Amino acid sequence: MTQLYNKKNKEQLIDDLHRETFKRTTLSFYKYVKISKPNDLRDILYKSWSELNILGRIYIAKEGINAQISIPEHNLIKFKKNLNQYAYFKNIQFKFALEHNESFYKLIVKVKNEIVSFGISTKDYDLKKTGTHLNAKKFNEMADKKDTVIVDMRNHYESEVGKFDNAICPDVDTSKELLKETKKILEKHKNNNILLYCTGGIRCEKASSYLIKNKFQNVYQLNGGIINYAKEVKEQGLKSKFKGKNFVFDERLGERITNDILSYCHQCNEKNDEHTNCKNDACHILFIQCKKCKQKYNGCCSYECKKIISLPIEKQKKIRKENPEIAAPLMHYYKDRLKPKLKEMTQKKINDL
Repeated sequence: MTQLYNKKNKEQLIDDLHRETFKRTTLSFYKYVKISKPNDLRDILYKSWSELNILGRIYIAKEGINAQISIPEHNLIKFKKNLNQYAYFKNIQFKFALEHNESFYKLIVKVKNEIVSFGISTKDYDLKKTGTHLNAKKFNEMADKKDTVIVDMRNHYESEVGKFDNAICPDVDTSKELLKETKKILEKHKNNNILLYCTGGIRCEKASSYLIKNKFQNVYQLNGGIINYAKEVKEQGLKSKFKGKNFVFDERLGERITNDILSYCHQCNEKNDEHTNCKNDACHILFIQCKKCKQKYNGCCSYECKKIISLPIEKQKKIRKENPEIAAPLMHYYKDRLKPKLKEMTQKKINDL
């Protein structure tokens, strides 16, 4: 019987990755399409893509597919042929990353209720009616118009390291909060040109449809998201209106678009845009940490977490089980200090429009 899930631990998987003698390419794609048996498709894709040595994270739902993968360059043509054998996956747009180094170390294929967890009813949108897709050049031209409002359709930890000039960045932690907050922000701009953008375009598909359903007239979206925008800017010699890093949901945590540093170390407040996950297994909070603080805190978000990881593994497990509240001390920093600051900045941007 074919194995349909990974059995190796992280250390073994990373070791396998380091032993590879070929180059990989990182790409992403999505498609909203009706899939009648997502569980069956999940097993089929896991088997065939494992055989092609594909790594990455793929979500499948009755509404479609959302994938970010790392693939050996010599298997790229085989992969495209494999995907094209499914009628509903033909002619999918691939977004190729600018950087390809160690983005994923294992293959995960999961069945979800939604390929993007907005948590809204199917009555709240109609994917037959989405925003007008703009390439990089057209997006830049539209962004320069006085009656244009640019909205970042990502979470705050993504936009804090990179965003488009003059973009409004909703102060939300999860996608489930995003659409309602965006609608609220844009309520007085129903007749403006509304430009939406996100990482690879998938969030903007449903978001633009949601806004149109709520009577917003002139809705546009960046075709292929920031990933494709960066590629077109580079190929066509355009000026990048996106500044900083594009946050990505893999081991890299970010892809440099311009040399601008927009954010600060959450521990010492020095200019920095390097995200990291706290080393404490009970925490793993995502935060920005400079090299100096990484050394000072041993890759942790706080002295509390630094103390915990210095303990024997068995004692760490005991603490996680008996004192779960010790898990994320930096979370209080986000709630008490950082988020109010971001909210104030966002509100100022709204008031200036």
